[in-house]
Amino acid sequence: MTDQPAQVQPAAPGRADPPPGRADPAWRLVPLALVVFAGIVYLWDLAVSGFANTYYSAAAQAASQSWTAMFYGSIDAAGFITVDKPPLSLWLMGLSVRLFGLNPFAVLLPEALAGVASVVLLYDAVRRQLGREAGLIAGIALTVTPVAALMFRYNNPDAALVMLLVGAAWLMVRGLEDGRLRWPLAAAVLVGLAFLTKYLQAYLVLPAFALTWLVSAPGSIRRRLAVLLASAVTVAAASSWWVIAVDLVPAASRPYVGGSSNNTALDLLLGYDGLGRIFGGRASGGPPGGGPGANFGGNPGLLRMFNTQWGGEISWLLPSALVGLLAGLAVRIRAPRTDARRAGFLLWGAWLLVHVAVFSLMTGIAHPYYAVAIAPAAAALTGGGIMELWRLRARFPWAGAILAGVLLLTTWWGWQVLERTPDFWPGFGLAALFVALAAGIVVVATGIADDPRAPALGRAALALGLAAILVGPALYTAETMGKAISGGDPASGPAQGRFGGFGGGAGGFPGDAAGTDGALTSYLVDHLGTATWLVAVASANQAGPIQLATGLPVMAMGGFMGSDPAPTLDQLKAYVAEGRLRYVLLAGRGAGGAGPGGFFGGDGRGNVAGERTTWVTTSCSRVGGLSAALYDCAPGG
Repeated sequence: MTDQPAQVQPAAPGRADPPPGRADPAWRLVPLALVVFAGIVYLWDLAVSGFANTYYSAAAQAASQSWTAMFYGSIDAAGFITVDKPPLSLWLMGLSVRLFGLNPFAVLLPEALAGVASVVLLYDAVRRQLGREAGLIAGIALTVTPVAALMFRYNNPDAALVMLLVGAAWLMVRGLEDGRLRWPLAAAVLVGLAFLTKYLQAYLVLPAFALTWLVSAPGSIRRRLAVLLASAVTVAAASSWWVIAVDLVPAASRPYVGGSSNNTALDLLLGYDGLGRIFGGRASGGPPGGGPGANFGGNPGLLRMFNTQWGGEISWLLPSALVGLLAGLAVRIRAPRTDARRAGFLLWGAWLLVHVAVFSLMTGIAHPYYAVAIAPAAAALTGGGIMELWRLRARFPWAGAILAGVLLLTTWWGWQVLERTPDFWPGFGLAALFVALAAGIVVVATGIADDPRAPALGRAALALGLAAILVGPALYTAETMGKAISGGDPASGPAQGRFGGFGGGAGGFPGDAAGTDGALTSYLVDHLGTATWLVAVASANQAGPIQLATGLPVMAMGGFMGSDPAPTLDQLKAYVAEGRLRYVLLAGRGAGGAGPGGFFGGDGRGNVAGERTTWVTTSCSRVGGLSAALYDCAPGG
C-alpha cells in the first residue's frame, strides 16, 4: 500500500466549498479574523491568573532548567518525581520558559496559542465538509465556549490535547477528500502525541475517526480496512515510545513516576490516569471512586453535562449540536457513500457522543474542565446543522421550522444556565430568548415568502438568532477572561458554589495559590549549602509555590496528593545521610499541603507518608523562629 490517491473521483460528492484558490476573496480573510478574535479572547490579560496551576508551572520551570527533567516531566529539576501525566504539554511550556524566562505569560502562552490553532483548524475542517458559513459559526462558537476560554488560558494539559486532536481531525478530513494514505497516518501520529499529553483520553476520538473512514473514505472496503490497520499501528507506535523508554530505564536512574503504584508509566496509564478515571476505585494512588474525587463533576448519569458543575462549561450548545446531528444525518441519508457533508456529521457526531457518554457515566475523578474536548464537536455540529437546515428551508418549510426551534431551544437553555447565578447579568438570558423567538419567526417567514427582500431579511434574522444562542457562553467567557483562576479544578464564568477541592482557594487544592512564606524561603535559600534539594515537603502542591519563588529544586514527597510511596523512609534517610537533603517541611491539613497520610487520609500503601512524618518529628530538630513546621535533619542539626 503506497501513498497514492484511490482510484475514485478525487473530489468527494457533496464537497461543501470550491478549492481555496477559487474562494470568494472576502472569505479568504476569515481565518485571519478568527486568529485575531481567538487571540484576543485567549491572550487578553493572560497573566491575570499568575502561575495558575503551580503543579504544572513548577514542572515547566524544571523543564526549562534540565533537559532530563523535561523529558520525564519531573516536577523538580533534580528529577525526584514526575507529574501524574505524560509530559508533552510540559515540553511546550518548558520550551516557552526557556525562550521567555520564568513568568506567568511564558507558562500560559503555549496554551493560548493552542487555542488559536484549534479554532483555525476547526474552521477549515468544517468548511471543507459542511460549508464555509458552518465553519465560521463553528470557529466563533468554539472561541466563546466557556470551558475553551478557561482551558486555553490555563496550564493544565487539556489545551495541547485539544489542539492535537482537532489537528488530527483536520488531517482526517483531508484524507477523506483524496484517499491518500499520508493523511490518516499523519492523523494517527497526532493522536499518539495527544496520548503523550493525557494518556487514554486521547483515544476517545478513535471510534469517530474509524467509523467515518470506514463509511466515507474513497476506495474499496479492503483498502479502507487496510488504511485503518496501518493507522492503528501508527497510533500504537506514536503512543508507546515514551512509555517504553521510561520503563526501560532503571528506576534508580530516573524520577519516580508520579501517580503510579509501582514506579512505572504503564501502571499510571492503566490505573490512576486511565481505567481508574473511568471506573473509579483506588487506582494507583487515586481517591476512592465514591470519595472526594467523584464530587468534582457531580453524580454520574445521562444528564451530567447539564448539571451545576458541567452545565456552565459545555452545555450551552449541546441542544443545537444534538439537533444539528440528527438533522444532518437525516437530510443526507440518501447521499452517496463518500458524501462530504454526511462524513462531517459522522465525524463530529461520533466525537460528541463518545465523549459525552464517557464523561457522563465515568465514576472516577471527573473534572468538568474535561469537557473542553467536547467543545470542537459541539461547535462543528451547531454550525453544520444550522446551515444544513438553512439551505433546505426554501424547499421544505419544515426545515425552517426546525431551524427556528433550534434557535429557540438553545437560547432557552442558555437562559436557564444564566439563571443559576441570578446576579450575573440579570435579564440578558430572557432578552436573548425574545430575540431568538423573533429571529425564528422571521427565518420561517422569509423561507416561504415570495419577496426579493426575503433572502437578506432571512440572513439578518439568522445572524440575530446565532447571536442570541451565543449570548450566555460569551458572557461566561468574558467573565473568565477577567478573573484570576488557580488550583486543580478551575471553573469558568461566575462562582456557582461548585465543589472546590480540599480547602484551597479559587476551586483548587491547598497551596496552589497560597503564595509562600517569605521568612521560610529566605531561611532555606540562605542555608541550602551543597544540598540537591532546597527542602522536602508533604506534596507537590506545597512544593510548587516554594520552587517557583526560589528557582531551586524542591522534593515533592508523595507527588501530587502526597500519597505516592516516594521516597520510602529508607530512601529519605539515605538522602539526608548523603547530604543531598537537609530540611523537611511538614504541614497539616488546610496548611498548604497534605497531612501525614496524603489528601485522602492515608496513602493505602503501608502509610509510607506516616512513617516519614514519624521519623522526621522524632529524629530531626524543629527550626525555631519560623511559623512553619520546618525540621533540620542533618546530623547534629
